[in-house]
Amino acid sequence: MQENTRVAVISIIAESTENIELLNKTLHEYSDYIIGRMGIPYKQKGINIISIAVDAPQDIISALAGKIGRIDKITTKTTFSNH
Repeated sequence: MQENTRVAVISIIAESTENIELLNKTLHEYSDYIIGRMGIPYKQKGINIISIAVDAPQDIISALAGKIGRIDKITTKTTFSNH
């Protein structure tokens, strides 16, 4: 990865599966920055919980989180490391 990058975790809750394809397309656009991904289907609540670990410049992380947050029925929060 480049210098001046930060490690962050983008937490995503998808309340419906109707926009998962758009979410996956968006994540693919930023795949060079993604360290790992974990998805947990929570059938009892009918949601999907997804964590994306990234290493990227802060503006790239913010752009990715913003794009994800604009997808209907998907919410997101980002937590940054101190390094």
